[in-house]
Amino acid sequence: MTIPASPDWLDDVKWNADGLVAAIAQEVETNDVLMLAWMDREALAQTFMRGEAVYWSRSRKQLWHKGDTSGHFQKVHDIRLDCDGDAILLKVEQVGGVACHTGRHSCFYRKLDDAQWVETDHLHADPA
Repeated sequence: MTIPASPDWLDDVKWNADGLVAAIAQEVETNDVLMLAWMDREALAQTFMRGEAVYWSRSRKQLWHKGDTSGHFQKVHDIRLDCDGDAILLKVEQVGGVACHTGRHSCFYRKLDDAQWVETDHLHADPA
């Protein structure tokens, strides 16, 4: 799917030198920060059109519709742009409860405690 034309609202985003913008996914019900990913223009436009999160995979160098392989889609309720225009916040419903490829609810499952990283979230799904 390609966007038919470049909507004006995409021009308000300050894309980095690689044509990407940081995108934070936050759970709409709990306000838990689930993950940080990257979007290019096409990913943001598709996210808007589909109503589901689409990101740019920097490692695979391709669009990534969150949940295509895992079934853990992110239904987008709200798309926000920060004051500087260089970060996107997606308010999402995390289908299946797992946002992280490790099988946890959130990618931010490690907390610095007494100068050590401690895992604070248990596995919700088999990461394989």
